[in-house]
Amino acid sequence: MTHTRVLRLAATGAAALALIAACGAPPAKEGAAAGGSSAATAKSAADLGGLDQLVEAAKKEGGLNVIALPPDWANYGEIIKAFEAKYGIKVDSAQPDASSQDEINAAKQLKGNDRAPDVFDLGLNVALANKDLFAPYQVRTWNDIPAELKEPSGLYYGDYGGFMSIGYDAGKVPAPTTVKDLLKPEYQGKVALNGDPTQAGAAFSGVVMAALGNGGSADDIAPGVEFFKQLKAAGNFLPVDPSPATIESGQTPVVIDWDYTNAAQTAKLAGKADWKVVVPSGAQVGAYYNQAISKDAPHPAAARLWQEFLYSDEGQNLYLKGLSRPVRLDALTTSGKVDAAAAAKLPKTSGEQVFLTQDQADKAKKALSETWAQAVG
Repeated sequence: MTHTRVLRLAATGAAALALIAACGAPPAKEGAAAGGSSAATAKSAADLGGLDQLVEAAKKEGGLNVIALPPDWANYGEIIKAFEAKYGIKVDSAQPDASSQDEINAAKQLKGNDRAPDVFDLGLNVALANKDLFAPYQVRTWNDIPAELKEPSGLYYGDYGGFMSIGYDAGKVPAPTTVKDLLKPEYQGKVALNGDPTQAGAAFSGVVMAALGNGGSADDIAPGVEFFKQLKAAGNFLPVDPSPATIESGQTPVVIDWDYTNAAQTAKLAGKADWKVVVPSGAQVGAYYNQAISKDAPHPAAARLWQEFLYSDEGQNLYLKGLSRPVRLDALTTSGKVDAAAAAKLPKTSGEQVFLTQDQADKAKKALSETWAQAVG
């Protein structure tokens, strides 16, 4: 999930994984804190004697393997640099453009190798389907994470979220306000979706957004599939995976993606394109990605320290700086520790906001697997 892309697509495969495996050395030893307690079994920093002991154990390991974290996605580029600078731990960021499922595939294929992922950043469906691969761990700010956004034992928990949006080059197309606007002739050959909705979380939520904008609901996404069928029939739908390069070149002047991904392009393309972002009225679909620690992590202490950093005030504000909505945003706001300037830049939303339950997501996923290929191809 190369370093210039912001998509979470299933764009990598066995060949890339084989290359990583071939470069690997024997597995790293488990990190251990003073007193002999193994970091691999620690369910909190307290189990290791506190954060200082966790930091000590992580520094001894000296490395952290992450996967599927594009630098322009939720500000992960700056987050990684900040973690490295703070702790002196080198982060190996593999396959930045991989999908959530690619992360799981890598963990299975590289198990026992020191290049295996230590941590995951996953869509909810993939997280739920692979709980047996995760180690339970509760960060020190655990109580700030809403109950509905975390597995009770700490197997996985929400880290950042956002809303589906329409990003567009205002110099090439008129401003859309609703999903239906994209069916107009002015958008012919101009609309791209972030990935395959049967595999990529952003694309999946894009179909849900289209459903809400066309009379459907969280329980009925068929109107969303029908919308993309109509979009293709009208010649408006582009079978192209959007990226900063395609946006800058004008190849994809309209992109359906998360608001934080689209919003990141506004500043990046300043002076090159007048890129704007809208969360369409009547179709506000939100979702959170989830953190998890691999139970087979070659750097178990660093994996746990990474979580502590991500859920600290500093880490959460770095997510916010990337225009995503950190899971502890309410707590940061209440405590007065929020980055107010960053919060003010978030794309505006209003009215009803829809977050799919797991049952609704499962139903929608099944419907997509049965209808998407035939309807849109």
